[in-house]
Amino acid sequence: MIDIRDVEIIAPNFKRRLSGVTSTIIQLIPVQRALGQKIAALGPGLPASLPHIRFRDLIHLWTPPAGRKHRVWHARRNVEMLPAIIMRDLLRMKLKIVFTSASQRKHTGWTKWLISKMDAVIATSGKTSAYLEVANTVILHGIDTARFSPPADKAAAKAAVGLDSTKKIAGCFGRVRHQKGTDLFVDTMIRLLPDRPDWIAIIAGRATAKHIDFENRLKTRVTATGLTDRILFVGEHTDINEWYRALDLFIAPQRWEGFGLTPLEAMASGVPVIATDVGAFPELLMNSGDGPEAMIARDSLEAMASAAALYMDDMPLRETLAEKGLSHVLEDFQIDMEAKRIAAVYRSV
Repeated sequence: MIDIRDVEIIAPNFKRRLSGVTSTIIQLIPVQRALGQKIAALGPGLPASLPHIRFRDLIHLWTPPAGRKHRVWHARRNVEMLPAIIMRDLLRMKLKIVFTSASQRKHTGWTKWLISKMDAVIATSGKTSAYLEVANTVILHGIDTARFSPPADKAAAKAAVGLDSTKKIAGCFGRVRHQKGTDLFVDTMIRLLPDRPDWIAIIAGRATAKHIDFENRLKTRVTATGLTDRILFVGEHTDINEWYRALDLFIAPQRWEGFGLTPLEAMASGVPVIATDVGAFPELLMNSGDGPEAMIARDSLEAMASAAALYMDDMPLRETLAEKGLSHVLEDFQIDMEAKRIAAVYRSV
C-alpha cells in the first residue's frame, strides 16, 4: 500500500477478471511512476507489486495533494466513471476525471451522459475517437520495447521455446475463439503448409471454457489433415515475448478487435506482420512502401492465404517488412511515449 498523501493520480480497476483494460493498467503504472507521475491503483485483480491505495483512503480526497488543487481519477470503464462523478459533484471532493475510451461502437445514452461529465477524454484510436461526441485526445497504446525485441540469434530463439530451429514458423497469438479468427489462421495453414515443408505454424493462447469446443474442433480439423506435427497449439505463456522471437511471420486474423497489441509486439520483436483491417490495426501497421500491403480484408480466407503465401515464399520481402515494422514501433509506439502523452492530458486538467 502507498500513502494517499503521496498520490496525485488514481487508476481504478473495478473488474476482477483479467481484461485488456486491466493489462493496460498493469503495464502503464510502473512506467508512469518511473517518469515521476505519482500514480497508484485502486481495486481488485491487480498484482501486489503495483502501488495501491485502499477504498477507505478515498475519504482523504477532500484534501488535495501538496502543491495541487486536485487529484486525477483516470477511469476506463462506466463503473469507474460513476463513483468519480458522485465524489466530485455531490461530495465536492477535489477531483478531476479523465476517461479513456476504447469502444468502437455507438454508445448508449447512459454512457454518453457519463462521458459528457468528464474533465478530459482519451481515445485509444482514431476509430474510437469517431464514436465520441465530445472533445478528445487520441493516444494509441504503446508497448515495452525492452521486453519485446528482436533475438540475437533466431535459431537459438526457436530452440529456447522447444521448437525446431531448422523450420520457419508462422504464428497466431491471443485468445482462441471465433472473434479472434483463429479458425482462419488454421485453415490458411492447412491450405499452405503441404506445399511448404520448411514451415510450421503455432497457435499460442488460451481457450476459455466457453470456447473449448471451438478449439477442439480446430484440433480435430488439423488431425484430419495429418498436420498435427506442423500446426501446434502451444497454449498460454507468460513469457510470450520469447515465443514472438521464434517467429518468421506473424498473422493477426481477427474478425473484430477493440485495439489489439499483438501486431505491435510482433513488429517490436522483428517479425513481419499480416493483419486484418479491424480495430486499431490500420493505425498500427504501415505499408512497407516497396512491397504488397500487409493489411488484408477481415473474415477472408482467400485474402489471408494469398498474403501468407506471398510472404512465406519471399524471404527478402519478409526482411523488408520486419525492418520497417521494427523502426515504426521504435519511433511511435514505445510505452513511455504513451505514458508521456497521458501525462500531458493530466496536466491539462
